[in-house]
Amino acid sequence: MSAVDDPPIALVRIQDADQIRERRLTIARRIAVTAWAAIVVYRTVTTGFAFNRELLLLYICTGLLAASIGQGRRMFYVIRDWLPFALVLVAYDLSRGAATMIGRPTMWHWQVDADRWMFFGTVPTVWLQERLKLPYPPWWEIVISTVYMSFFILPYVVAAVLWLRDREQWKAFVRLFVGLSFTGLIIYTLLPAAPPWAAARCTPADVADHPSDPGCMFRSARGVPDGGLLGAMQTTQDGANLVAAIPSLHAGLTVAVAGFLWTRVQRKWRTLLLAYVLVMAFTLVYTAEHYVVDILLGWVLAAVVLLILRCFESWRRQAADAENQLNSVSPVRHSPPVSQTVEP
Repeated sequence: MSAVDDPPIALVRIQDADQIRERRLTIARRIAVTAWAAIVVYRTVTTGFAFNRELLLLYICTGLLAASIGQGRRMFYVIRDWLPFALVLVAYDLSRGAATMIGRPTMWHWQVDADRWMFFGTVPTVWLQERLKLPYPPWWEIVISTVYMSFFILPYVVAAVLWLRDREQWKAFVRLFVGLSFTGLIIYTLLPAAPPWAAARCTPADVADHPSDPGCMFRSARGVPDGGLLGAMQTTQDGANLVAAIPSLHAGLTVAVAGFLWTRVQRKWRTLLLAYVLVMAFTLVYTAEHYVVDILLGWVLAAVVLLILRCFESWRRQAADAENQLNSVSPVRHSPPVSQTVEP
């Protein structure tokens, strides 16, 4: 091989330097991800799962930052994409008491009456607890409790995975999540409604004026005359937003996540998605978090939001295709007419 065929020494050194830098960044990324995972596991073991929205988002964003080391501008994209998302969710949390601030009357009777009408005079929550509730929690209550708490974690995990794999899909999921959450918030503000666990603690006289936070909500359900509005029931449930029962966002968001993933996963996973929706619905009714009518309305809301967003996505694709076709058509140049000279 002649000297002419040998690569320049400077180019070889630059390539070696780039490879060394890439290896160092890879090692740094793996160390950062390992440290992040160790911290999350330690905090989970010592303090429990992160059901707080802000802490969960902090976990996700720091994990994505760690996984983006050495990936060019990807660390900037984490801040650009997730900070507005986090601010929107914080604003949602801060505005959850809007119904109380504007003084809307709280519905206490309508949901109970609707459930009794649908089930021929029986309230499903009371019926289930009378037949299934035991003095000590059976193993399956641990399962359904896990399903219930997954509501506070699963959507963010799905969002994180989509962000890593396909940011366009991530944007579509964020639109679904934020749109459904804020639509629910508007309904909560206009139509505040008490959940079953609260109705079991309050008598008709306690809620005659449709209050949003009567003192009866904070007493034990045991010993309440006739079991309150709902009937005799065992419950120790409390909630952050005490009058946000209609619609059930637990049920609605579960259907929304399942519907979003339905065409994006293999067929074998669809049975699991369907089971997740049904087990969540059973859990909400059995634990007195929601009436059946709340769940049905949550499913309807999720279906409407999914349909609107799919129409929006279809319109965007058609608009983009039309623009691409327009740009791909080259302008037709018209040559000026050639004048013909007639010789005399």
